[in-house]
Amino acid sequence: MLQCIFLLSDSGEVMLEKQLTGHRVDRSICDWFWEHALSQGDSSKVQPVIASPTHYLFQIFREGITFLACTQVEMPPLMAIEFLCRVADVLSDYLGGLNEDLIKDNFIIVYELLDEMIDNGFPLTTEPNILREMIAPPSIVSKVLSVVTGNSSNVSDTLPGATASCVPWRTTDTKYANNEVYVDLVEEMDAIINRDGILVKCEIYGEVQVNSHLSGLPDLTLSFANPSILDDVRFHPCIRFRPWESDQILSFVPPDGQFKLMSYRVRKLKSTPIYVKPQITSDAGTCRISLLVGIRNDPGKTIDDITVQFQLPPCILSADLSSNHGTVNILASKKCSWSIGRIPKDKTPSISGTLVLETGLERLHVFPTFEVGFRIMGIALSGVKIDKLDLKNLPTKPYKGFRALTRAGEFEVRS
Repeated sequence: MLQCIFLLSDSGEVMLEKQLTGHRVDRSICDWFWEHALSQGDSSKVQPVIASPTHYLFQIFREGITFLACTQVEMPPLMAIEFLCRVADVLSDYLGGLNEDLIKDNFIIVYELLDEMIDNGFPLTTEPNILREMIAPPSIVSKVLSVVTGNSSNVSDTLPGATASCVPWRTTDTKYANNEVYVDLVEEMDAIINRDGILVKCEIYGEVQVNSHLSGLPDLTLSFANPSILDDVRFHPCIRFRPWESDQILSFVPPDGQFKLMSYRVRKLKSTPIYVKPQITSDAGTCRISLLVGIRNDPGKTIDDITVQFQLPPCILSADLSSNHGTVNILASKKCSWSIGRIPKDKTPSISGTLVLETGLERLHVFPTFEVGFRIMGIALSGVKIDKLDLKNLPTKPYKGFRALTRAGEFEVRS
C-alpha cells in the first residue's frame, strides 16, 4: 500500500504532492531522498527501491522528473515501480509530453488522474482508454470554459461502460470506416566495448508497439518466426497468457489506438553494426586524441543519425578538435558532441585534436567513455521477425502494416 506520491523537478523542488491514506507523509522525506540522490553522483541512476530511516521509497526518472512513492509497510516493490511507470505514461499521453511546465500548467488534471488511478494506496484504474472517458484531456476549449463557468473539473458524471466489461482496456462501441492495424518492432542496442576493442556486453531491449483502429471487438493472433530467442518478456494485460505459454503465440483483444503490446530482451549478441576506435596519448602536459568510426557489420539498411559524445575530464583546460566529416561541438560543461549523420562511402569519418592539461599534470590519468548513437530503419538487429498477424470478428478486411527500427541505447566505448 502506497501512502504518498511526490513529483520532483530536476532541481529537487516538489512540484506535486498527493497523500493517499490517512497517514500523512512529511515532505522532509523528499529532502532526504534528494541528498541521497546527489551523493550517488547522478540523480537519474539512483536505485529504484531505497530504504530510508523511516520509509521505503520507490522512484523512477522520466524526462527530468522524478516520480517518488513512499510507504511504511511491506509491499511488492515491482507493483510500486510498475504503477509509477503507468502514471508517467498516462501523464505523457494526456499532456502531450512530460516536463516541469506541463505538470504545473495542468496540475488539476494530474490530481484528478491520480484520484482515479489509485484508491487508498492501492492501484485502481490505470487503462488510458477508461481514463479518457472519465477525465477529458486538456484542450484550449476546456481551459476557456473553466475560466468562463468557474468549473475547473474535467471529470465525467457517468461511469465508462468498459469498467464492467471483461476487456476493460477497450471501449465497446468503437467504429471505423477503414479498419487498419500497424505493428512496429522498436529495438535499442545496449553494448559495452572495452579499451582493447573487445565486446564485453551486447544485448537488445525491444518493444512490439501497436496502433490499432479496428471496429467492434476484434480478436488478433500474432506469431513470431523465431520466438525462442526472446527473453524477459513483459506483456500488456490484454494478452492471454496460455497461448503464449503453450505455443508462444500472442492472442489478444487490442486496446483502441497506440499501445505497447509487449517488451523483450535478446541477450549475448556477437557483434555491433558500427565500430568506434579511440586512441589517446599524453605527454608533457598535452594530450592527443583521435577517433575513427565505421561500419563493422553492414545490416543491409542505411545507418542514420550517428553521433559520438564524450565528457572531457575535469583536468582538461582547453580542447582543439576537428573532423573530416560532420560537426564537432564542445559545450561549456566540457561535453564534446560529434554529429556524423551517415557514413560516406569514400572516407572513414574521423576526429582528431589536442587537449591541454592543467598546470603540473604531465599525463592524462582519467580517460573518457564514448557514448555512441545511431538509428537503422527497416530492420530489427536482434533477428526477431513477425511471421503473421491474423484478425477475426471484423466486418471488413483490414489493412495490416509492419515496420522495424533499431537504435542505440546505452552504447559505450571505453578508452
